[in-house]
Amino acid sequence: MANKFLIKRPIISEKAHDLGAMGKYVFLVDKKATKPEIKKALKEIYKVDATSVNISITPGKPRRVKGHEALTSEYKKAYVQLKEGQKLDIMPHAS
Repeated sequence: MANKFLIKRPIISEKAHDLGAMGKYVFLVDKKATKPEIKKALKEIYKVDATSVNISITPGKPRRVKGHEALTSEYKKAYVQLKEGQKLDIMPHAS
């Protein structure tokens, strides 16, 4: 049984929308998540089969707040290619 909390949420952006047309979807995932765990979680949560999973770790960016310097949190994104003929309806529709 895969951990359902590995996948935090889908990322909805212009780039992710364009990738969705090609059958690829982008998710914000836990920092410790591995590719096989992400595949299992997608199968369990969304009932779809992933053919490939690519991972990107985005480092924190320096920010200044009220004179103090800090870093924003780093995060991990998973780019998921679904099996031919499968799709997810996670993108909001234009009104």
